[in-house]
Amino acid sequence: MRRTPAAQSREAVSAPDGDRTGRLPLAVWQVVGVAAIGSFMAQLDATVVNVSLGSLSRDLHASLATIQWVVSGYLLALALVLPLNGWLVDRIGAKAVYLWCFAAFTLSSTLCGLAWSAESLIAFRILQGMSGGLLAPMAQMMVARVAGRQMARVASYVTMPVLLAPLLGPVVAGAILHYASWRWLFLVNLPVGVMAFALAAVLLSDDRNETRPRTLDLTGLALLSPGLFLFLYGSDHAGTPVGRASLAISVVVLVWFCWNASRKGDAALIDLRLLRNKPFAASVLVMFMMNGVSFAGQMLIPIFLTHGCGLSPERSGLLLAPLGLGMMCTYPFIGALTDRFGIRRLAGAGALLAILWTVPLLFLASHGLSVPLLVGSLFLRGAGISAVGVPSMTASYATIAKPKLPMAASASNIVQRLGGPTLTTVCATFLGWRLSAISGPASSLEGFVATFALLSALHAALYLTTLRLPAVLPDPEPEQPG
Repeated sequence: MRRTPAAQSREAVSAPDGDRTGRLPLAVWQVVGVAAIGSFMAQLDATVVNVSLGSLSRDLHASLATIQWVVSGYLLALALVLPLNGWLVDRIGAKAVYLWCFAAFTLSSTLCGLAWSAESLIAFRILQGMSGGLLAPMAQMMVARVAGRQMARVASYVTMPVLLAPLLGPVVAGAILHYASWRWLFLVNLPVGVMAFALAAVLLSDDRNETRPRTLDLTGLALLSPGLFLFLYGSDHAGTPVGRASLAISVVVLVWFCWNASRKGDAALIDLRLLRNKPFAASVLVMFMMNGVSFAGQMLIPIFLTHGCGLSPERSGLLLAPLGLGMMCTYPFIGALTDRFGIRRLAGAGALLAILWTVPLLFLASHGLSVPLLVGSLFLRGAGISAVGVPSMTASYATIAKPKLPMAASASNIVQRLGGPTLTTVCATFLGWRLSAISGPASSLEGFVATFALLSALHAALYLTTLRLPAVLPDPEPEQPG
């Protein structure tokens, strides 16, 4: 019996390439497992140090302003190396890059644990961030290569550790600091890193025959890496003249990079012609907005609880847990829901759910804190946001030809990382403006009402971007010879 195109599309989404039984090969799960370990380690180390800043400041005889660079240096180093991901994979292969990243990450973690001063610890953390910065895009790219159009079924397993890490980071750090020195925050990576390296060496297939060496776009690298660095630094220090100057310079540099890349095409560090692929362009825009509203909310809600409601930082942090729990409870089902309802419908429904349960924050800011309403709202808001991410990631990679996946992973991760600081800075600046413009005893709460209204509007913009996603996955773009 002849099948209709619609039926063929549904089959393509619900069954893996080359396997119509609906079961994913063991090799796919092996890659997913290795990739999840790398993502988890990099994300855990990005958050685990936050709890230990006081101990580090005391033991290393440094001010908190100095020791803060243990965190900031790690995050900024991620931005510096991220543009190199695609070129490195094309040059030496995904397995080699991943193994080098794991080895460098494990070695730099050990050096962090052996640091003798604040300056040495910051330097080693920068090395750790440079190696860890490639683990997340490498994980996504490797899984996309083997999963193909079944990305929705396995993406949740790759992203779950990334969600767990921020929740487990403070718990792990607290336990280590209670029973041992802060040095074990880093030294614990040594046995885990060695085990992960061995698993990656055995389980990942050799892909050197798929490499297509190309000349490194030095001009693009000289523009993009500093541009990202200045943008992230400026966003984090937007309240200072240096921060605002960094933001302004970064915009000029990034526009210059885009002009240079558009002229070079495939020879550019990031081929902007990837954005001609409409599903990829739409998914990148969605992930920019999703990352932005997620980070903006994580910034605004604790400030509201501590400054607007007078809660302690410890209790405020505890009340944020339902947000992560909502994401975690939803993620295991996202693959099946994507197969059932399609990409656009599921992502749109998730965005609507996130809007509906962001609006109650306005009520809490204007009428006072209700813990049950806050907990329920954050749980459902987290569930809605999680329902946007996996379908968007699936659309991002499933329609890209395999040779272009490394560059697509770099582009997608760069844009996604820019979303957080961009919308966080917008909301923080707006909140500061409203608090300074309104006087009186209720000025603080009125400022939060207006800012939560802005956050709700940004959620609405996220919903509108999901309407650009494809209903079902189209065929991947054809691979170009040479």
